[in-house]
Amino acid sequence: MDRPESKPASRYLTNEEAAAYLKLSPHTLNKKRVIGGGPKFRKLGSRVVYAIDDLETWIEARACDTTSDPRYAQAR
Repeated sequence: MDRPESKPASRYLTNEEAAAYLKLSPHTLNKKRVIGGGPKFRKLGSRVVYAIDDLETWIEARACDTTSDPRYAQAR
């Protein structure tokens, strides 16, 4: 997965920024936050933010070697 050339200035990203970073729609990230399976997030008052390190960890946990890899079905 292609990563941006440099990390964003902030350690925490908003839902929209995190979705762009992951190349997902904000709606998809919202849905994963509600039903589970998404990256760790933090609730700061009314704001939801994602740590860049947590986004990277979530991405790496979905690495698969083949489509027959048991993790492949879980990552979908």
